[in-house]
Amino acid sequence: MDDPPAEITSIVESLTMGTPNEQEQAINKYFTQSASFTHPFCRTGSFANSRLLIHAIFRWYKVMSPVVRAKVLGVAYDESNMVLYVDIEQVFAIWFLPFHRAPVRLTTKLSLTKRKERGSLEERKYYIRSQEDLYPVDQFVKFFAPWNVGTAVVYAWHFVATFFCVLLSLACGWFTKLEQRYAEGKTGGVEKLFMQTIVDVGKSRMGSLTPGTTSMIDGRKAAAQVHEAARNVQQKLLTDGEEEKGSKDGNGTERFGNMQVISGADVKEDIFNAHADVTHRHDAEQTDVNGGQGQDGLSNAPKQFGNMQVVT
Repeated sequence: MDDPPAEITSIVESLTMGTPNEQEQAINKYFTQSASFTHPFCRTGSFANSRLLIHAIFRWYKVMSPVVRAKVLGVAYDESNMVLYVDIEQVFAIWFLPFHRAPVRLTTKLSLTKRKERGSLEERKYYIRSQEDLYPVDQFVKFFAPWNVGTAVVYAWHFVATFFCVLLSLACGWFTKLEQRYAEGKTGGVEKLFMQTIVDVGKSRMGSLTPGTTSMIDGRKAAAQVHEAARNVQQKLLTDGEEEKGSKDGNGTERFGNMQVISGADVKEDIFNAHADVTHRHDAEQTDVNGGQGQDGLSNAPKQFGNMQVVT
């Protein structure tokens, strides 16, 4: 093809309504040798000479319904990704099934490639490397459940599913509110840990959207993550309980057992001052030792590190 959006209508007509020879010629002319075909009822995959399977599928298509009516309703072309979307309406009737008639509407996705045929002097042309026929559920059931029986069943299922969606959305309204608070950064404690676990599990299952590289997490790994989250919640509750046991003295400082901690505002400055104080104390002690003085007087004295004081 030189102009895919302009030429695709005639190609679809040759494939669906053409004679067996016209159909075969269209496949050989417009499909690559390794082209793939995907349909709700069959799939070829892509490999060397997979086009032969496409020939067989289309031949059987014409055997079942020698007379087909097809009409292209619209074409959309994603030029950057070389993908054609063709909206098609067709009537398919299996001649050996009494009264069978399946009027359906589908979207055909055609992924293209641009290449020059080997030994050809012509410019590079567009070829179909994959065809995927996308049918809504209520449409493809018409092939095996005609007279709108399949469509009625699908519509009934849609109604039931919609009813339960509404019912369950109301029952889980608390989760929707929690999800929104988490997105706004307004959760804390157990709620935040709970939502973070759910988000992490979801992200681990997303993998890549690139075909062929999708990664999934198995059930045991997900269960292990939930178990770890529960353990973290339990540990946090225990830690919070221990911290609440800390008492305060008359100066408002916290005391845990025999250790008293007074913390300053600037941690970096405290660390620097602590290092300087320790160095100064070491020099002083060394001076006392050299002067023959003992260190017993320092054994019970509070130790001062910058703005931090530790009493043992």
